Amino acid sequence: MRPTRPTSLLRLVAVTALIALGTPATAVGGAAADGGHRRPCVSSRPPTSGPAVDVLRIAERTKAELDLKSVILRVTLDGREVVTAALGESMTGVPAEPAMHFRNGNVAISYMGTALLRLVDEGKVGLDDTVGRWLPGLPQGDRVTLRMLAASTSGLVDYVTSPGFSDAVYADPFRQWTADELVAISTGRPFWYEPGTNWSYSHANFVLLGAALEKITGTRLDVLLQQKIMGPLGLDETRNSFTPDIPTPVLHAFTADRGTYEESTFWNPSWTTAPGAVQTTDICDLARSASGIGSGELLSPSAYQELLNPGTVGLGRPTDTCPETVCLPNTEATHYGAGLLVLDDWVVQHPLFFGYSASQAYLPCERLAIAVSTTQGPDTPDGHTAQEITQRIAAALAPDHPIPDFG
Repeated sequence: MRPTRPTSLLRLVAVTALIALGTPATAVGGAAADGGHRRPCVSSRPPTSGPAVDVLRIAERTKAELDLKSVILRVTLDGREVVTAALGESMTGVPAEPAMHFRNGNVAISYMGTALLRLVDEGKVGLDDTVGRWLPGLPQGDRVTLRMLAASTSGLVDYVTSPGFSDAVYADPFRQWTADELVAISTGRPFWYEPGTNWSYSHANFVLLGAALEKITGTRLDVLLQQKIMGPLGLDETRNSFTPDIPTPVLHAFTADRGTYEESTFWNPSWTTAPGAVQTTDICDLARSASGIGSGELLSPSAYQELLNPGTVGLGRPTDTCPETVCLPNTEATHYGAGLLVLDDWVVQHPLFFGYSASQAYLPCERLAIAVSTTQGPDTPDGHTAQEITQRIAAALAPDHPIPDFG
C-alpha cells in the first residue's frame, strides 16, 4: 500500500512552520512540494513559534547534554521544509553549516537495495538468483541469494566483528582496504546460521551486493547508483569517492576511539561498504534521501513492499552461532528491509563511525522526514547521538509514532 496523505495534525504542523519560516516560494533553503531541495542548503530563518522551535530546542538541549561538537539537521513534511539548522562548530572557530559534507556510511546501502529492486522491476534480475550466478568465484555462492544479501539474511560473518579487525583498523586508520580482503575474512569462516533462516548485520553482504550489481549491469557501482538513485532523487551533493577525500565545505570529525581526542575526518572508510558506495552528502540531500527511499518513490508497489519486508518479518532470533549483539530478537515491527531498517512505522538508516554519526528517518503514514548529522566532543558518551536526536524529534512531532531503540 502506498503512503497516505499526512494527517490533519501534521498538516497543521506544516502550515505553522511555513508561517514561521516563509512560504515555499520565499523560504530560505525551502523545498518544492514532492520534489528535491533547492540550492543552496542553508539554515532556515530563525523560528519564533511552532514545531521548528521545538526541534531546535531538542537539538540544542541534546547537543549540550551529550557534549556534541556539532549538530546539523533538517526536517521536512510532505516534501516541504519545517526547519534546517546547524549548531556548534566544524573545527575550532569554524561554525558548522548545513551545506557542509559528511560521510553517509550505510545510507548508501539503502541505495544499493533500491537499485537492486529497480533492476527487478526492469526484469533484469531476480531476487532469488544465487550470488554464484553473478559472482561464480565466491565460496558457497550457490547457497546465498541476492535477496539474502540485501535483507541481511545470508548468514555471512561480519568481518568487522572478526578477531583483530578493529585493532587493525585503528592501528592504521588511513589504510586502503580492498573488497577481496574484506570478503575473504567473512567467507573464510563458517556461516553464522543457515542462509535465509535469520538476520544479522554483516558488512560483507553489501560489499558482495555492490560487486553483484556491477556484474548484473556491466556498470561501475558509483555510476549505477548515480543513474538509479542520486540522479532521479536530485541528490546533487551526494557522491562516491575512491579516496578518503571529502568535497568542500567539509564537516570535520573528531573521536576518542584510540584513547586520545583527535581529528578523524580523513580516516579511510574503504572498509565500510562496497567500493563505489563510499559516499559523502549534506543534510539537505540526507532529508531528501529519507523521503525518496523511505516512500519507495523510485519503485513499483510490489518492489516497495519487498523493500520494507523481503521476508525478514518473524526472523532474527539469537542462535548459538550468531552472537546476540548482532542477531537481535525481532518482532513484526522491527526488522531489516532491503538495505534499510524498519523500526515500527519508520524506515531508517543510521551510520556511525570515525566520529561521525547520522540518521535518516521517514514516517510514510505522515510523510515526515528527519535528517540529523552529529560530530563528537571530547566528552561525548558512547552511543548513536544522531539517532538519539532523531528519536527525540520524532517523539515531539509524531508522538503516536515513536522510533524504538535498535542496536
